Amino acid sequence: MKINRAGAAASVVPSADYFTGTVWQDPIANAPEPGRVRALLVTFAPGARTNWHTHPLGQTLFVASGVGRCQSDGGPVRVIRPGDSIWFAPGERHWHGAAPDAGMSHIAIQEAKDGEAADWAEPVSDADYGADPED
Repeated sequence: MKINRAGAAASVVPSADYFTGTVWQDPIANAPEPGRVRALLVTFAPGARTNWHTHPLGQTLFVASGVGRCQSDGGPVRVIRPGDSIWFAPGERHWHGAAPDAGMSHIAIQEAKDGEAADWAEPVSDADYGADPED
C-alpha cells in the first residue's frame, strides 16, 4: 500500500504544446507497472482547452465543477456539467475544456499503452471551439 497525501504533489501547469489557455493539473493516480491507470484533476480557466488528441485505450472524464465543452472529430460541440461522465473510445480524436465564460474542472482517467496515455495533435481552432454547442 502507498498513501499519497493531499498536497504532497504540487499543481502542474502543463505544456502549452498541448493546451490553449491557463490549465492546472493535479495528480490523482499514476500506477506503477504492471498497472496502467493514470488519473488527473484538470482545472481549466474560462476559454482554456486541450489540443485535439486521442488515447490508445480510451479516456473517461468526470466533470467535478463548472461548465465545459467537448467534441469528437466530426461531431458537434457538446456542453458538459458537474456530474457528467464522458467516455472517449480508443483512438477517438477529441478535445475538452472550459466554456468561454466559465471555468471547469474534471477528473481525467485513462490507461497507458506502452507507457503512453495520449497522442497529441494540433490546437483546436477558435472557430471549432466557438461553434454553437449542443446541450
